Amino acid sequence: MSFNGTWNIVMKTQVGDREAVLTLSQDGDSLSGQAVTDGNTNELKEGKVEDGRAKFKFDMTNPMPLTLEFDLAEEGGNLDGSVKLGMFGTSSVTGTPV
Repeated sequence: MSFNGTWNIVMKTQVGDREAVLTLSQDGDSLSGQAVTDGNTNELKEGKVEDGRAKFKFDMTNPMPLTLEFDLAEEGGNLDGSVKLGMFGTSSVTGTPV
């Protein structure tokens, strides 16, 4: 299984749905890429594939500076998992291929 590709993701947060376009490139257990949110491009950090799950972080600046930590699985051609929103807890994430 590979996480390579571009995905439209939706994060279900306490302040409503947040959308992003996520581009992932997997090389073995290494994962790189970027996320575009609200017109801002954010490079992925600490990307890896572990136990069949994509795990990575990126720093968001809008609406406030925050590091998001993702833990995603591919299920039926889509992404499903969670994101830690810093001090704001954890939310669910879904994604569909572009």
